[in-house]
Amino acid sequence: MARGQAERLMPMLEELLEEAGVEWRTLDAVGVGIGPGNFTGLRISVAAARGIAQGLGVPAIGVSTFDAAAFQTADRPHVVVPAPRGMVYLRQGHGTDTSVKLISEVQIPSKNTLRAAEVPPTTLVCNIAKISAARLHLAPVPPAPMYVRPADAAPSSEPPVVILDDA
Repeated sequence: MARGQAERLMPMLEELLEEAGVEWRTLDAVGVGIGPGNFTGLRISVAAARGIAQGLGVPAIGVSTFDAAAFQTADRPHVVVPAPRGMVYLRQGHGTDTSVKLISEVQIPSKNTLRAAEVPPTTLVCNIAKISAARLHLAPVPPAPMYVRPADAAPSSEPPVVILDDA
């Protein structure tokens, strides 16, 4: 979604649970995609997942788009995720031996590269759930957005607002 993620997220989750015949209180954990991706969308989804998990008393587990796309595809050590302006996020390697960088689409390695955009969104979501379930036994670390580059928004050039305290 280009806009309206915050307004749509909770109703969408309610619809998803209803379709699956699942109630919030029966969840063992909350899995969430941590990106890389849209700065605002990541902050919204991760904050919502952490809040829901805290309210339910269950762990929140973050899964990168790289891991979700490459789930059960060990034959491709390179994974690319679309980025703005003709760029992609490239993860090279597997497991803990990985590096992530922002490159031009023309720099994508020609061999053994998985394009996350070719993985159907429903598959990515299912893979996030499967990976989250597999990570349940690990010590929980609150998920955080994966930012590979700084946000496009620039800090305000206006002086900060002065708050007067009349008390």
